Amino acid sequence: MKIVRKASAVWSGGLKDGKGAISTESGALTGKVYGFAMRFGDEKGTNPEELIGAAHAGCFTMALSKVLGDAGYTATQMDTDAKVTMEEKDGGFAITHILLVLKAKIPNIDEAKFVELANAAKAGCPISKVLNAEIALDAKLVI
Repeated sequence: MKIVRKASAVWSGGLKDGKGAISTESGALTGKVYGFAMRFGDEKGTNPEELIGAAHAGCFTMALSKVLGDAGYTATQMDTDAKVTMEEKDGGFAITHILLVLKAKIPNIDEAKFVELANAAKAGCPISKVLNAEIALDAKLVI
């Protein structure tokens, strides 16, 4: 099976004074404005790194749901934050690190099994596989 998803971006103006808009085929994002100050400053709005973080958090959490199900567990709740770090590197910028912070309620699982399955989901998540960055996981089982 092959799945293709589509997103698009438009941009006008220079790097620092220009503005762009990001849209997705599904309509989840339609003309969502982004710009230099949103990416490198404190102006409100979205940016590519934030969107990668959201995608990674969602992908990882779904992957963990599958891994848990395959092992006979079902989470009652999982909350994942993704902290994306971008740094100057080799004359440009690069995403160098992503920290996935997970808090999960999973009945009848011990800490060792939980950590094992969470790490398997981190490694198997398609977004993790595409990123050229160190990906760390801080997983906490909430009882």
